[in-house]
Amino acid sequence: MDQQLLDRLAIRDLVENWAVWRDAGDWERFATVWHDEGWMSATWFQGPARDFIRVSQEGFAKGVRILHFLGGTSIEISGERAIAQTKMTISQRAPVHDVPCDVVCTGRFYDFLEKRQGHWGIVRRQPIYEKDRIDPVDPAATLRLDSQALAALPEGYRHLAYMQELIGYKIKRDMPGLTGPEVEKLYAEGRTWLAGKAK
Repeated sequence: MDQQLLDRLAIRDLVENWAVWRDAGDWERFATVWHDEGWMSATWFQGPARDFIRVSQEGFAKGVRILHFLGGTSIEISGERAIAQTKMTISQRAPVHDVPCDVVCTGRFYDFLEKRQGHWGIVRRQPIYEKDRIDPVDPAATLRLDSQALAALPEGYRHLAYMQELIGYKIKRDMPGLTGPEVEKLYAEGRTWLAGKAK
């Protein structure tokens, strides 16, 4: 096999391990997918990967379940750097106005990766939030959302943010969506990364 194919396989393996190990609470192995200065962004958290691991572990112990399912991956490699975009869904279950609900958000993981001493790792992960929905776990239940509060949230993740704010998270409201200046800025940063310049 040529080296680029081996690199692509290693990156895809890393992306899949991220989802499986995090959702399973396998924190020791989850830490291995990141480089030391790795940075994670999510609706409810933006900061160093080591802190993300800690708060994820704390939430998991309290019963918080934010789960991930992956689809296809597109990988661009330039030397020792890469950008990987992976189709994904985020699902979370929690009470919304006393009604147990599931939220499903569809989007992409946009990963800045680097190969160091033969090992690929994530330097930065930025999800792109494309669309979402909310459903009562019991289809017969009646759910009434605050339409004004919902409309004030970003379109790509408004139901996810609505649920997360109700259970106490502080939500970042300018995350990249399917279109718009935030995602265009992210794409530009990805091009800069592949060109070997600053992150």
